[in-house]
Amino acid sequence: MNEPILTDQPTFERALEALVDLDPRLVPLVAEAGRPTLRRRAPGFSGLAAIVVAQQLSVAAARSITARLEARLGGTIAADALLAASDDDLRAAGLSAPKIRTLRGIAGALAAGTVDLSHVDAMEADAAGAYLTRLPGIGLWSADIYLLFCLGRGDAFPVGDLALKVAAGEALGLPGRCSDLGLFAIAEDWRPLRGVAAHLLWAYYGARRARLGAPA
Repeated sequence: MNEPILTDQPTFERALEALVDLDPRLVPLVAEAGRPTLRRRAPGFSGLAAIVVAQQLSVAAARSITARLEARLGGTIAADALLAASDDDLRAAGLSAPKIRTLRGIAGALAAGTVDLSHVDAMEADAAGAYLTRLPGIGLWSADIYLLFCLGRGDAFPVGDLALKVAAGEALGLPGRCSDLGLFAIAEDWRPLRGVAAHLLWAYYGARRARLGAPA
């Protein structure tokens, strides 16, 4: 099976069916969480910028800052507009000084050709993730989130994601949350649908916390 490109919800649904056929241990997760909604964001600099904004923030806070940043930059987060904006404007949108430096660094690196985002589509998921980490402030988690949400790469898997590690530990009856290496090893069984499994694990994590009355 080749890695699917998750272009829309019906494509995701078919990939989910293939995933649970591949690993029947995931059937109870679908029963508890339902069928997850495919998450997609715009590709390119605007998608990368939204991911940087969201680092270490709640979903609500990240959305608010992203909306204010878009308004400050004329409706979309474009690299040239961000480079032309003053630090005062970017701070007024809610960006911290480190995130301003990171976003300016990414915009500059893309302009200089340090990374060419058009090359990423042809790369295998793990190689594409490693390539994206050439960008300032983009680690493996951010790279995999970009591949999954912005490009719909069905095998991208942010192995360091805390919610995924907790959900996998709970779903598979482990004594605690998975380590990065443990989750990576488990996810090998899900290739080339690891990104579909990530969506399911996130949905399962949220459903369990809602049922238990715990914060997500």
